[in-house]
Parts: sequence; C-alpha cells; structure tokens
Amino acid sequence: MKYEKALFVFNGNENDSKMQQNLAGTLPVLSAAVKELTVIQTMSIEDLKGTCVDFAPKVDLVIILGGDGTVHECINSIAPLEKRPVIAILPGGTCNDFSRMLNIPQNLSQAAAAIVNGEVKEIDVGNADKRYFLNFWGIGLVSETSLNISETQKQNFGVLSYFMSTLKTVNQAESFSYNITSDNENYEGKAVMVLVLNGKFVGTRQFPIPAISPADGLLDVLIIKESTIASLRELLSMNHPSTDAEQLKEIVHFQASSIQISTGKEMSVDMDGEVDGITPDKISILPDHIRMIHLPVTDKQMQP
Repeated sequence: MKYEKALFVFNGNENDSKMQQNLAGTLPVLSAAVKELTVIQTMSIEDLKGTCVDFAPKVDLVIILGGDGTVHECINSIAPLEKRPVIAILPGGTCNDFSRMLNIPQNLSQAAAAIVNGEVKEIDVGNADKRYFLNFWGIGLVSETSLNISETQKQNFGVLSYFMSTLKTVNQAESFSYNITSDNENYEGKAVMVLVLNGKFVGTRQFPIPAISPADGLLDVLIIKESTIASLRELLSMNHPSTDAEQLKEIVHFQASSIQISTGKEMSVDMDGEVDGITPDKISILPDHIRMIHLPVTDKQMQP
C-alpha cells in the first residue's frame, strides 16, 4: 500500500447520478493504493472545512474531489495547521486550474490513476492576511469577471461562462490607481487588472510566462495597464526568450517574495476564483508549505 490512511472528501452539490459516476470511476483505483480510505460527503462549505481540519492530523493523504472553489476552501483549512498531509486533486469543477498546473489529467479515472502513480512535490502557498491561495490573487478585471458570472451561466456553459463574462467585463473596464511595494521596488500607476500568480492557469487558459512556478519561493506579479490588443500582444510576447520585460509598455511583470498593495478605491479581491477580501492587502509566499501529488511534465508535453 502506498498510503496507510487517506481522506476522500467531496462537497454534495452535484446531482446524484453524476456523483455516483464520479465515485465509481475513481474509488476502486484509489482504494487499491490506500490501506484505510475514509470517504466523506459534506453538505456545506463549513462542513467541508471542518472535515479537513478534523482529519488532517489523522491521515497521510487528503484527496479532494471538486473544482477550484472546493480546493480553495480545503487549502484554507489545512494551510494554517501544524501537521499537513499530502494533498491530491480530482478535478471535478468548471476550470480546475491548479490541477492543470500539477499536470493532473482532466478525465477523473485518469486523474485517479495519476494520484496513485504520481509524485509528491512541495508547493508554495500564497498568504494574504491569513487567507491562502494556491493559484492566484487578483483585482480589477479578474474579480469583476467572477462577480459577473451567474450560476446559470456556469451550469449551462461551463468554461465558456468565464470567457463570456470576460468579454462583457472588458467592454466596461475602468482603470484604477495602484501602489505596490515589493521586496526592493515600488510600482505605481493605473491598471485594469493586477494578478499575483503562483500558478499559470486562469479560466483554463495558460499565461505565457515561463518564469511562473509554484515551487520557486516567489510570487509573479502581473500588472495589465489597459484592456487593449496591444496589452494582449505584449503578454503573448513574454513566451519568447528574447523578450525584454523592461521594454514592455502595456504590462509590468516582476517577481517578489512579498508585496503590499493599495488602490485608490477599495476593490474586491479574487483568490483562486473566489471573491474574498478587499484592498489594501499584504501578500507573501510560504515556500514549500504544502505537499501535493503531481505528474512530471514529459518531453512530449514540453514541445510547442
């Protein structure tokens, strides 16, 4: 057996037939690698968080079946604890962004096999005033996009809802003033979005910034000044090694272990797709804070 004790947790917000199908495709695979597997269906966010806190000191592995929101709540429950088990994600949501960062297949049966055969990696966690994020912290367009998505859109269109909302929000985008103090620099001006990244995927789309890593002890800060084609072109150009970040005019990118950010007006904060908190905020990285199961990227996957 690979693990002595494990918790398999999922939030009971799916229809029964779909959940039964998800469980049937994953539990037999996972149970073969765990001596004692406890399966718990929670019925509320508070129940989910309490279950994670209760079981974390007692198990070697926590397997989370759910989307980015479910993963976010579990990480916020486990990150403050002294004893933190290994975390595995079964992608059961709309975007499943951090599972993509871990190279976990989006097919649940394949994801279960990846958890059994994958490797454990130490992962950084973002900390924003005792709130935690795995993937990103953001203000401006990203939080406005989340606020513009209705539950009906999510259910009917899935991932497309994020892009539909983004298009709607871009047309209404207003710039805001910001001031960011990093380890040894100060940045100020106007922007339509500020992202503090630990992962590369937002809304299933990968940012073309090779420097981003969830295991380098650094935050990647991305400032988008205007919602224009020029900004998009500059962002896409960052995927090329020849791009000089200091020559970019529409966006700003830098790395830091901690930042303080204030805005001219109070703004809603989006963390991992969940609107949680307001500016001003102080953000830092907790290096190697949580161990997570991932699949190493193959040479074939690295090819353009």
